Amino acid sequence: MPLIASRYGKERVRVLRLARDGDHHVPRELTLSVMLTGDFDAAWTAGDNRACIATDSVKNIVNVTAARHLAADAEGFVTAVAQVLLDTYPQVEAVSIEAEETRWKRHLVDGVPHGHTFTRDGNGFGFVGLGASRAGSSLHSGLRGFTFMKTTQSGWSGFVDDGYRTLPDTEDRIAATSMDATWTWSGTPPDYAAANARILATMLTVFGTTYSRGVQDSMYRMGEAVLAEVADLAAITFVMPNKHYLPVDLKPFGLANAGAVFLPTDEPYGRIEATVSRSR
Repeated sequence: MPLIASRYGKERVRVLRLARDGDHHVPRELTLSVMLTGDFDAAWTAGDNRACIATDSVKNIVNVTAARHLAADAEGFVTAVAQVLLDTYPQVEAVSIEAEETRWKRHLVDGVPHGHTFTRDGNGFGFVGLGASRAGSSLHSGLRGFTFMKTTQSGWSGFVDDGYRTLPDTEDRIAATSMDATWTWSGTPPDYAAANARILATMLTVFGTTYSRGVQDSMYRMGEAVLAEVADLAAITFVMPNKHYLPVDLKPFGLANAGAVFLPTDEPYGRIEATVSRSR
């Protein structure tokens, strides 16, 4: 029976490239599908893998190319990945790469673009909840799945050190989350939309301009600031899962990784919840 078509490769290779110029950072995040076509038929028809490139090597090529092309746009980056594969492996006849981009918008603080705080383009959706009875009602507004990050000024250290801990202390990491936030109204603002915009702006300003000792630390201070800013609120509840960006180990390839190439991963993730209220 003839083998009339075959290809293989690596799906959902996720990488974030972070170009740093002092305090001005530019994140570029992609999820790639890299598929190879070439002289690999014997792997199917004869169980002969001698021409095969490990798909793990394909992932490593993406990461190494990321380290060497931090500032390239998505089009230039995938071109560079394909060129490495074609230059390195004569048995590869064709490379097919599809890359999905997570777009990060630079956040404005007091109207000025901030150096290292971003929100995801096309971000989240609004939320309204109403509980009503003849005795009264309770109105909530908020956001679901609002994703944001900062690429420095965040750490996680001093936590329990026991026989199960493998994480080292860090004083400088990427902090990112996809936030569900719900605020409870105690009064009626003149304009709900304007008040909601002020709430979001306040949270992001606190997050972006202060050092974070953990999601818990930022969450509480964001809640405090929101309640101070908007008098018509009684409380705010947060659910903020960690979206991890793990530094890629490039030492096997003779390369240093000075906080520039990361593996985006959100499974499994830490889930942090809290409510900040004016009164108990």
